[in-house]
Amino acid sequence: MNQTAIFWPMLAHVLLVYIVYAVLGRRRYFAVKSGEAKAGQYKVRSTEPASSVTVASNLINQFELPVLFYVLCLALHLTNGVNYLTLALMWIFVLTRYVHAGIHLTGNNLLLRNRSFVLGAVVLLLGWIWFALHLLQVV
Repeated sequence: MNQTAIFWPMLAHVLLVYIVYAVLGRRRYFAVKSGEAKAGQYKVRSTEPASSVTVASNLINQFELPVLFYVLCLALHLTNGVNYLTLALMWIFVLTRYVHAGIHLTGNNLLLRNRSFVLGAVVLLLGWIWFALHLLQVV
């Protein structure tokens, strides 16, 4: 299998980060334009209006668990550990991040958001377990 295929899920997540940044910028702009907020409110998150604070929180989420995703992808690439299973796991992880962000930025249903987060975390854990087995040359 082409080892560079692992970079496509990484690029897909990078796209998600930029989408969330765009949504955040748009919501902040319209909050100021509509009078809901003043530009100075964005200096401290606690004074940020509700219309954009959830987007800002989601942006933070994109740099928490996904850090382990990026490290795993790079480690798999460096050790020739990319195969159909690991690639599928990484794509599933990215899909869960899109679902999580979609839920967080729209209705923000906590139960659904939590389920998508847990699924992504479990999928990523499976990837790390596979990587450990790969290093042990068990798989």
